[in-house]
Amino acid sequence: MHTEDPVDPSTRTEIEAATFRRLVAHLGQHPEAQNIDLMILADFCRNCLAKWYSAEAGARGLDLDYDQARTVVYGMPYSEWKARFQQPATPEQLAAFEARRAAKAAKAAETAAGADGG
Repeated sequence: MHTEDPVDPSTRTEIEAATFRRLVAHLGQHPEAQNIDLMILADFCRNCLAKWYSAEAGARGLDLDYDQARTVVYGMPYSEWKARFQQPATPEQLAAFEARRAAKAAKAAETAAGADGG
């Protein structure tokens, strides 16, 4: 059952911004959570957050490129984070990632076929 949101829009924005900051801080405290693992489990990673951040900045007329957004999300330049924390993907991770991508593509194709009445 859907109920009306009791939070006013300004407070909602503040809550969402604080939640984003907590998520970024949490990911910063857990570099062992590799991006490929996040992609396998949740279909997003730190790079996705940076892309969304950059896109939302651009939608508001701000010139914030992807590398600048990655610095916000990673808390340091991406190249530094990658050198310090990124581990090579294992064959198992790569296989799981490809399986997820294939399942996502199949679901998209199924959805498209359903939309076409196929």
